[in-house]
Amino acid sequence: MLKTRVISGIGILAITLACVIVGGYAIFAYVAVLSLIGIWEMYKANGIEKSYPAVAGYIGAVVYELLMLLNVSNAALIGLAVGVLLIMAVYVFTFPKYNAAQISCAIMGLAYIAVLMSFIYYIRNMDDGLYIVPLVYICAWGNDTFAYFVGRKFGRHKMSPILSPKKSIEGLFGGIAGAALLGLVYGLLFGRQLVSLKAPIPACAVIGAFGALLAVIGDLAASAVKRDTGIKDYGWIIPGHGGVLDRFDSILYTAPAVYFLAVLLQTVAR
Repeated sequence: MLKTRVISGIGILAITLACVIVGGYAIFAYVAVLSLIGIWEMYKANGIEKSYPAVAGYIGAVVYELLMLLNVSNAALIGLAVGVLLIMAVYVFTFPKYNAAQISCAIMGLAYIAVLMSFIYYIRNMDDGLYIVPLVYICAWGNDTFAYFVGRKFGRHKMSPILSPKKSIEGLFGGIAGAALLGLVYGLLFGRQLVSLKAPIPACAVIGAFGALLAVIGDLAASAVKRDTGIKDYGWIIPGHGGVLDRFDSILYTAPAVYFLAVLLQTVAR
């Protein structure tokens, strides 16, 4: 099991690095595919993946992704609005076939997954985006790794006994500190390429710490849905890890966090 997890993890990392480096259509396809699979997993967890509201959600996500690719102004607002209007139209014209909870889930899948995941694409298209995108994964996966080992060694106090019994407060702080350290090292290595950021070395450390804190929320949010729906994993597409939402749940939080911090730091730098 561990061997399978490591091999698939290396595969995910390789695909991610390739798409980030190439950029353009490659990073667009990466984000679009992850988003659509993630939405399907969310819908499946709630038993609506083949329903008309789900189809409306998929269409809304595709519209949003295409608007994003075409660099349409206010793509997020327009795409999200189209999706919500389609889902609500289905609700009205098929009433009472679907209940409010199912409709809310359809809207949540679109907003929570497609919109938040798309920040990876937006970051890649920023000034120095090639070197800023890795911070998204340093925050998420760096935090996860350090939290795991620190928690196993020093964990004594449960952080969220119901949602995630294995997570500890010690692991929480270990993960944040570890991500900050990785961010600092990354800044030392690539600070010269991050010319658009104000004080890039400490900036990377701050982004690592803040992003790691949000990564924990992202992980717990995905766990909350699993607890509510009674599932163990969201899917099986990533051997040893589960589904896209099992591996990229924290990315949904770190991507917008890194984007907003980078925009802030670029603004200050000017």
